[in-house]
Parts: sequence; structure tokens; C-alpha cells
Amino acid sequence: MKDREIGYYFIVMASVVVVLAGVKSASEIVVPFLLSLFLAIILSPSYNFFRKKGLPDGFSLTLVITIFIIFLALVAKLIGSSAQEFTSKIDFYIQQLSSYYTYLKDFGEKIGVEIPVEEISNMINTKQIMSFSTGIIHGISALFTNGFVILLTVIFMLLESKNFINKIEFASAKNGVINHIETISSQIKEYMVLKALISLFTGLIVWVSLLLIGTDYAFLWAVLAFMLNFIPNIGSIIAAVPAVLLTLVQLGVFSASIVGVLYIAINVLIGSVIEPKVMGRGLGLSTLVVFLSLLFWGWLLGMVGMLLSIPLTIMAKIIFDANENTKWIAVMLGGGENITITNRPLE
Repeated sequence: MKDREIGYYFIVMASVVVVLAGVKSASEIVVPFLLSLFLAIILSPSYNFFRKKGLPDGFSLTLVITIFIIFLALVAKLIGSSAQEFTSKIDFYIQQLSSYYTYLKDFGEKIGVEIPVEEISNMINTKQIMSFSTGIIHGISALFTNGFVILLTVIFMLLESKNFINKIEFASAKNGVINHIETISSQIKEYMVLKALISLFTGLIVWVSLLLIGTDYAFLWAVLAFMLNFIPNIGSIIAAVPAVLLTLVQLGVFSASIVGVLYIAINVLIGSVIEPKVMGRGLGLSTLVVFLSLLFWGWLLGMVGMLLSIPLTIMAKIIFDANENTKWIAVMLGGGENITITNRPLE
């Protein structure tokens, strides 16, 4: 019996490897589909709102898509020139930052401490960090070169959404395996919509604050904060680095410190106070799982995988939790706050 179980687990693991290899090789198809899916999830409440107000389906869909296209066009226009200008000036900013290494070395000599400035500069590749930040925005923008295909997919998904629940109910009557799909759909929709609104609020605060401080390309860093806020815990840290470094070069240490404190305050206020109250902790993941899911989905699907790592992991967690045989995997993915252990052996 044990040999059969071992063989079964080996077959399951081999199947998982084959599926992952297939997904990675087909990422050019999978990534636009996932992007379209999550865009449709975010836009669906607006579409349903207009339909409930008595507007025809076609007019409701046209209205939602038109607003979405106008919003994308405005954002693209605002960040396009800024991202290009910032990228062309990266070498200048790096050269300016190098002067602070000299100040740091001189300060160390004054207090009698030898600071390994060259080792620090080699270890912290500032150019790579700042290029990575703009690369995220360029990477997402590049996906919309196939924007027509993505837009069509979103349109068809929204049109299909009104019949989706009926299909699930019919299929559930025939097959008990997918009884939980409706729950998965509603929870993922709730998470994505709330997360998008909170991320938009975060980006707005960053934009206004950096404008008041005087940091260049404030809208660019606001868009970056909006995108990376989909990555809990470490997303806001990554978004803060280029804004702090640019402020350091442009306005000095004091202003850079203010920007750093600003990002910390936003992270604490939104990440630790507002977000748990608005979203609750029902879909909580452990901090380690958040980081590992970022690496895993980033490796599997690239930049979009990184941004959608948490929704995808939450989806997997809900699916695993719906089946008794895989519920232990959902427990391992969770934060572990609500675990109760019975019949614990005495130590």
C-alpha cells in the first residue's frame, strides 16, 4: 500500500512539473489571458452597476470600455515622456549619487571609522535598481502592444460574466468537483477590486506628496507605487527606492529623508491599518509565502506574474482549501493564526 502511495505522489509531482513547463513555454498566450481576466474582474462591478440601472448590455459595456480606454490613454501620455526622459538621465543621476559615497567616506575618516565605500557601491547596484523600477512600467506597457487582443478578450469576458453563474450552477449539478468555483470567483473579485481601489488611493497620496516636496517625475513614481502595491510587504519598499534616490540627488538628504518617512508612513497606515479593516484577514497568506509566491510567479510568468502573484496564490489557496485531500496545502499557505490542534501529545 505504501509503495502505491509513493508511486502516486511521484506521478502527481511529475504531472505538476509537466504542467508548469507547459505554462512557462506558453507564457506568451497565458500572460495576456491572465491580464485580461484580472482586468475583467476589476471592471465587472462597473459593468454590473450600469446594467442594474437599466441600461442595455451593449451600452453598459461600451461605456465601461470607453472610460477604461480614456483612463489608459491619459496615464500612458503622462508616464510615457517621463519614463523616457528619466531613463535617458539615469547615468547622470548615478554620477551625482557617487558624490555621496565620497561624503560618506570623508565622514567615516572624521570619526575614525573606515567605511568600505567601494564594496558598498559594488554591492548596491544603484543603476540596476532604478532601471528595474522603470522596467516594470515599460514591461507592463509592452504588453499593451497587443492591446487590441487584450481589449477584445476583456469585452468577451464581461459579456460572458452574466451567464457565468448559471453555467456554474448547471455544471455543479452534474459534477460535484466544481461546487466551489462560485466561491472562488466571488472572493477573487472582491480581493482584486478592493486591492485596485486601495492601490489607486496609495498612488494618489504618493503623487500629491511628491509634488508638494518637489521630486521630479512624481506621477511616474505614483504609477509605480500603484502597481507594486499589489505586492504586499515588499512592494512599497521597492517602489520607495527610486523616489528616495532621485530626491537625494535633486533636493538633498533632508528631503530624501522626508520621502523615506512618507513611504514608511503610507506602508504602515495603508498596509497595517486601512487594508486589514477594509479587506479583512480571511484570505491571509504568511509573509514567507508572499515572498516565495513573488519569486515563483515571477519566474513562471515574468513581470505580470509578479504583479498578480498574490491573487494567483490566493486562488490556489481557495482551491486547495475546498478539497479535504489538499486542505493541508491551504493551511501551509496561510498565516497560521486560526489553526487548532487537537490531541497534541504531551511533551
